[in-house]
Amino acid sequence: MQGSANLNLMIKAARAAGRSLVKDFREVENLQVSMKGAGDFVSKADIAAEKIIRDLLTEGRPSYGWLAEESAPAAGKDPTRRWIVDPLDGTTNFLHGLPHWCVSIALEHKGEIVAGVILDPAKDELFVAEKGQGAWMNQTRLRVSGRHRLIEALFATGIPFGGREELPATLQDLARILPATSGVRRMGAAALDLAYVAAGRFDGFWERGLNPWDIAAGLILIREAGGFAEALAEGENVLESGSVICANDRIFEQFAGLVRTV
Repeated sequence: MQGSANLNLMIKAARAAGRSLVKDFREVENLQVSMKGAGDFVSKADIAAEKIIRDLLTEGRPSYGWLAEESAPAAGKDPTRRWIVDPLDGTTNFLHGLPHWCVSIALEHKGEIVAGVILDPAKDELFVAEKGQGAWMNQTRLRVSGRHRLIEALFATGIPFGGREELPATLQDLARILPATSGVRRMGAAALDLAYVAAGRFDGFWERGLNPWDIAAGLILIREAGGFAEALAEGENVLESGSVICANDRIFEQFAGLVRTV
């Protein structure tokens, strides 16, 4: 894929952060970790990765705004554009030595995500998408799965932890979805779950209680791969709602009917 200058800058930043994270991942037992909240950790590796990304993106596009997990948001001189960044999605996996985590960078223009990069350094998989240019993993064009029967479909979600208020609703979702499908996976990195929907590895994904940086890059990946992605409540803005439901184009309505049942 021949991407724009912005996309190439995003890839450069993601790969630089990925190299830093891989070094720390090899010595994960020695990382200094502080508690940021119940079950929500932040490490020196996380903060260092965000600084690498911010430095590179700011150097390349100093006028763009900024929204990320580990630092305060900043309005840019260009009010129409901002970066949305998660330097390490899947922090708990990372800290436990599980090789399933990623770097996620999205570019928003006038309220719309126009480019996204999700890098899985442990598996050397780079997912990229740009508006109107399709979605790709390394050099392979991505397409959502073609399954159209729920009973054959595999879904992913996040299971709330640490007493989070979304747990009862998620358990009710599972009670409806599990008997009607081929199964549900909980992998621990929402951005990668979304990338996997775009790649056809999962047929769909849903979750509540997310932040914009968890899902921004994944949204354009899924849409450019031919899938649908919406807020759980119909008509709401996905990034503002903190929830998402997505699936391939054939199964979305059936899946949404299950998840949105009250």
